[in-house]
Amino acid sequence: MLRKYVVLLGTIAAIALPMASASAQTALKWAHVYETSEPFHTESVWAAEEIKKRTDGRYAIDVFPASQLGKEADINQGLTLGTVDIIISGSSFAAREFPPIGVTYFPFTFRDADHLLAYTKSDKYKELTGGYEEASGHHITATTYYGTRHTTSNRPIEKCADMQGLKIRVPDVPAYLAMPRACGANTAPIAFAEVYLALQQGTVEAQENPLTTIDAKKFYEVQKHIILTGHIVDHLNTIVSQSRWSQLSDEDKAIFTEVMQEAAARATKIIVDREKALVETFKERGLTVTEVDRADFEKNVMEKVTFEEFGYRKEDWEAIRAVK
Repeated sequence: MLRKYVVLLGTIAAIALPMASASAQTALKWAHVYETSEPFHTESVWAAEEIKKRTDGRYAIDVFPASQLGKEADINQGLTLGTVDIIISGSSFAAREFPPIGVTYFPFTFRDADHLLAYTKSDKYKELTGGYEEASGHHITATTYYGTRHTTSNRPIEKCADMQGLKIRVPDVPAYLAMPRACGANTAPIAFAEVYLALQQGTVEAQENPLTTIDAKKFYEVQKHIILTGHIVDHLNTIVSQSRWSQLSDEDKAIFTEVMQEAAARATKIIVDREKALVETFKERGLTVTEVDRADFEKNVMEKVTFEEFGYRKEDWEAIRAVK
């Protein structure tokens, strides 16, 4: 009888062990608005698997691309509501919680991708991301280079004044309006999905985006000129919700941070490599690719736009510009 009892206990323990292991696994949701073909998705999937591996399977992360869990505003709100655990999103949305972090979108803040990456290792980056965390509770683990924003148009542009009266589509984000408006352009906040048709039908005659986006969305089919204004070095943040971050052990926080920064570096390299090749690709497609007098554009922005109107601090911008 005793032996049967011992065997029974052993059987129960054998069944309970895998059940306990299964219950110890934590399921997380990682959301973004980008397509599955883009590195922001492919490297997020890599990071999800890598975190699972490095934590011995304690975290199972599902990545939801292409606005499956909502538009960018929705997933940012989802961090607070608890409907998502991790997101990739631009600083313009983080600025809704802490306006100073949006200064990184002010025109001509960064020289290039390398300058952006140097900033992410600076004290000013720690200060601004820390300010965002204090205001929102959410934690920024990594920053990815999204691409340098350039202008496409059906008229030639070499200097700021050439944009006078130009009908240009710009995202409905305050800092994105700064350069076109300083140059006298008429901005239109057309939904991103409708930009191609708007260009094709002449509703607008220009738009601005990174070269990789211009290529992916085929804007080159309905535009004659690519103008290398390079007015914003764009980027995305990887953000973990307050509720999830607070539940992680110090060891797991280190793993999440390390993996997410590796994923950001991998995605950044892909974007940089693609951008280098695309200038020649556009020329081969018959488009005119023009270098502009960037100093002229920057001069106009600085004379006609203030940091204060966006809630930014000029000293933050100057500190970022000084990063080597």
